[in-house]
Parts: sequence; structure tokens; C-alpha cells
Amino acid sequence: MSDQQNNQQAVNQSNDTQEQEIDLIALVKRLWKKKMFVIYVTVAFMVLGVLVALFSAKEYTAGATFVPQTGDAKVNSSMSSLASLAGINLGGMGGSESLSPTVYPQLLSNVDYIKDLMYTPVKFEEWPEKVTLFDYYTNEEYNKPTFFGIVKKYTIGLPGVIIGAIRGDDEEDTAVSSDDGLNTLSQKEYDCMKVLTSKVSININDKDGYIDLSVNMPEAVASAEVATAAFNLLEKYITEYKVQKAQSDLNFVNERFAEAKSDFEKKQLAYAQYSDANRGTSTSTAQIEGNRLRQEYDLANTIYQELARQRVNAELRVKEDTPVLSVIKPIVVPVEKSKPKRAIILIAFTFLGGCLGCAGVFGLDFIKHQGSAWPRKWMTEEEEEAAKEQAGEVVA
Repeated sequence: MSDQQNNQQAVNQSNDTQEQEIDLIALVKRLWKKKMFVIYVTVAFMVLGVLVALFSAKEYTAGATFVPQTGDAKVNSSMSSLASLAGINLGGMGGSESLSPTVYPQLLSNVDYIKDLMYTPVKFEEWPEKVTLFDYYTNEEYNKPTFFGIVKKYTIGLPGVIIGAIRGDDEEDTAVSSDDGLNTLSQKEYDCMKVLTSKVSININDKDGYIDLSVNMPEAVASAEVATAAFNLLEKYITEYKVQKAQSDLNFVNERFAEAKSDFEKKQLAYAQYSDANRGTSTSTAQIEGNRLRQEYDLANTIYQELARQRVNAELRVKEDTPVLSVIKPIVVPVEKSKPKRAIILIAFTFLGGCLGCAGVFGLDFIKHQGSAWPRKWMTEEEEEAAKEQAGEVVA
């Protein structure tokens, strides 16, 4: 009984496999019959890909690879050990004082950073004088719209154009004044900020411990200049943070040093006055009181001397002028454009056209099977066979 069931299951599986093979063969035959339709769609997308590849704006990418200096904790630890042998305690003042590399990409959204970058003058080939990035991206005299930019503006961006036309252009493009010292942006500055944040990027390689800064611009020299400006501003902001941290530590040490100095002078004067007043006295009470004042004086002196050393170290760190970013790969003017990659665009559009052509065959067949009269000239496989039979009868 079990053998018969197994044989029956094997026969059913064989039949299913044959049906699947027959279905696949039927699909391939259907595509072959409609091969001209697939070819037309593929050719149409190929032509579209050629147009996109030819009219897409050129872009050049320039950038730098660098390693951030996050502090010398190990070196400071060794120096503390050596200093302790000489009776000097450097304390906890030797930790990392640099901005964490993980927040570097967030600087691209910093209003002050973007403002400094957008008002940086850059040399473009078309104009003899340097132009700021703000003027280049907001003034149509410098930034002429491309073919695809116009198409996008009046297709995808048409609702925004209509809304802008309804609102009108009477509003002045000026930043709102603020008496509270708040950062403000005009509409044009905000638009330029969005463009620059898409052009400048910072990528962190956590595995190897380096950072890439890259800039995309329509010209090779301009991309190198903007990359240099972006890198210099990044280093400037990181250095300022480092100096501010060191200055904050110095201010804290100065406050504690002033307090320790005042306390030390009071304890020193109290001990000296007691010693003068009890000179030659040998009572136990006088000795105990003298020892107590002496211990307070020694403790105050130790704290005062330690804070004096930390004060000197903090002053040295404020005056320290060392680079916080070590460049591994410097910025160079790119020779080849990074976009558009015409061969990839053409291959992608051709492949997309072929896939859509095949999908269109089965999609139109499905629509016709649902009883739709559209498209009129499209016939299913059954309709084509019926038409052939009718044509054969007429001939006969």
C-alpha cells in the first residue's frame, strides 16, 4: 500500500515538474512572438539613456583622507608616571581634549560652518573673477539651469512653482533680525545650505580609523578649491573647540589656584603668629596646637604647589599650536569626472527597457484576458491563433 502511495506521489511530482517546464516554455514562446514589442521598448529606453548620459551635468570629485588627533592619553600616562618619580603629580589634566570624530559630519549642518563655506570665493572657468558659492548657487547669472533641471522644475517641482507664484516674490530675501544673538538664515542662504550639504560629505571609516572628506563640483579646479576650504574650516572649528576646552580648564585651575593661594597664606600666617607667640613654651597643649597648625599649613602648601604646576600645564596647552588633523591623502585637482558614468547609465537604461518590455507583454496579456478593449491592436495568444485559423479558412 505504501509503495503505491509513493509511486503516486512520484508521478504527481513528475507531472507538476512537466507543467512548470511547459509553462516556462510557453512564456518564452510568448516573448519570442512579441519580440518586436520588447525590442521597441528596449530601444526607446536605450535612446532615453543616451539622452540622460549626454545631458546630465558633469561633476568632479576632490577630497582628502585624514586621521584625527584625539589626544595623547598613553603618552600623558607615561609622563605622569615619570613625573611622579620626581614628586610631581600631573593629575587628570592629560586626557583627550579634541572634538570626537563621530560628530565631524554634524558640522556640515552647523550654520556658522556653512555660512563660512558659502561665502568662500571660488574660481570658475567661465568667469575671470572668483565667485562665492552663495552667488554661484543662488544667482541665475552664474548657475544656469540645465535641460534636466528645467524638466524637473516643471514636472516634479511644478507644485512648488505654482505655490511660489501664488505667494508672490514680494517678500524680501533677508535674514530676520534677532536681538538675542540667534543664528538666522535668509531663504537664499537656506537654499544654498541645502545644496552645499549635498555637495560636501564626510565619511568615517571606523574599521581603519581614517576619515574621508569629498566635494562634488561641476569643475575640476573648483572642486579642489571647495574641498580645501571645507577641510580648512573643519580644522579651524576643531582647533577652536580644542582651544576653548583648554581655556576652560585653565580658567577652572586659575579659580582653584586663587582659592588655594588665599587659604595657604592664611594658614601660613596663622602658623607663624602662633610660633612667635609661643616661642619657648614647652607645654603639651601648645605643642599639640602647634602640630595641628603645622599640618594644616603643610596640606595647604601641598595643594597650592600642585595647583601651581597644573596651572603651568594648562597655560602650555592653551598656547600649544599643533595640527589636530593628520592628512594621509592630500587634495589634488581631479583629472577625470566622477559623473555622469555614461556607460553605466546606458547599460542600466537598456536593461530596464528589456525588463519593462517583457513585463509589458505579460501585463497587456492580463489586461486583455480581463475583457478590456485597450489596446485595440494588442491580441492575446488565443486571439492570434483564432485569427490565423480564420485567415486559413478564408484562403481555403
